[in-house]
Amino acid sequence: MIVMLHRFPRTTTMNPIRIAKSWINYRRTVAELGNLSNHALSDIGITRFDIRNIASRSFR
Repeated sequence: MIVMLHRFPRTTTMNPIRIAKSWINYRRTVAELGNLSNHALSDIGITRFDIRNIASRSFR
């Protein structure tokens, strides 16, 4: 006998604590990368334009 399990998309609700922690991580990432010199950013392969995009990955 074969039993098929249906996977329903999990509806996740963002709780306020998780949102706050994610926002803090975003701001911390922006601050840390923003403190680096242009030369240091270039060494790791990013520009100042990339900072917010990279930091937004931690906010998701």
